[in-house]
Amino acid sequence: MQILLRYSCFTGVGFATRQMGNMAKPNLLFCIEDGVISMKSQSTFKTTETKFKLNEEFDETTADDRKTKTVVTFENGKLIQKQTWDGKTTTLERELKDGKLIATCTMDDVVSVRTYEKEA
Repeated sequence: MQILLRYSCFTGVGFATRQMGNMAKPNLLFCIEDGVISMKSQSTFKTTETKFKLNEEFDETTADDRKTKTVVTFENGKLIQKQTWDGKTTTLERELKDGKLIATCTMDDVVSVRTYEKEA
């Protein structure tokens, strides 16, 4: 199964990287095979791919080059990704509603919410 959506969230990065990332409007491709989920973000700025199993911690290198310990769960219809690094935590929640991806990125008291349309 594959789902292609536009999505972006850059947290804790410098101004220039954040601006470039926000302008890139990457496509996010989800693939599920044999219990392994692949999340691939493709843009002209950068392409990254993360593979994981739900509820299992893994080492992740984020698009902004942070080295995190990450766990992805599925709760109440939301894909929840918790990243920890250097004593900090980022939570990314992704939820499909009416054919749109609602993405909420939280770090400390900063919350960013974006809505993305499914490509035809």
